[in-house]
This record gives sequence, C-alpha cells and structure tokens, in this order.
Amino acid sequence: MQLHLVAGENRRVEKNEKLLAKLLNEQSAFTWPELVTLLRRLGYTQIEGAGSRVRFDIGAPSAMITLHKPHPGNELKHYIRRQIIEQLKSGELIQ
Repeated sequence: MQLHLVAGENRRVEKNEKLLAKLLNEQSAFTWPELVTLLRRLGYTQIEGAGSRVRFDIGAPSAMITLHKPHPGNELKHYIRRQIIEQLKSGELIQ
C-alpha cells in the first residue's frame, strides 16, 4: 500500500507510511488521535459537528469522511477502520 503525498521530508513520509500501515493492520489498535494525524497529513481538514460527530473534508464531496468520535475510549472499531480505508481508496489517496 502506498501513500500519495506531496513531496516532503523522508522522515515525514516514513511516519505517514507507518501510520497507514498501522491503520491497515487489523491486528493492531488504531486510535482517534492517530486517525486525526494521518488524515491531516493527507490534506484533510477536521470540522467539528454536533455532539461527537466530526467531518474530515478534503475539498471533494466524494472523499469526505464523516464519523463519530469513539467513546468512552479512543480506539477505532474495525468496521470504522474498513470504512475509512475504502473511502481513502475511492478518493485515490491510497492504493
């Protein structure tokens, strides 16, 4: 799986690839702060909604991601992770 990023430092790309690999690995836990970091690095803007609803916008309606923050913990459920992965693939942000 490769990340399409604007040219930048190798260190930052490595961190992004590590976060992406962790998201894709269903055996590891993936937390809300890690998701926010990854999506921001991919160019998404976080928009707070009512309650725990959060929207991540990148300027293309087809690539928008809308979620509820996990609670009481901060670990993402597996089905949410799969939805995020599919959305990133459909937006051609990951292969």
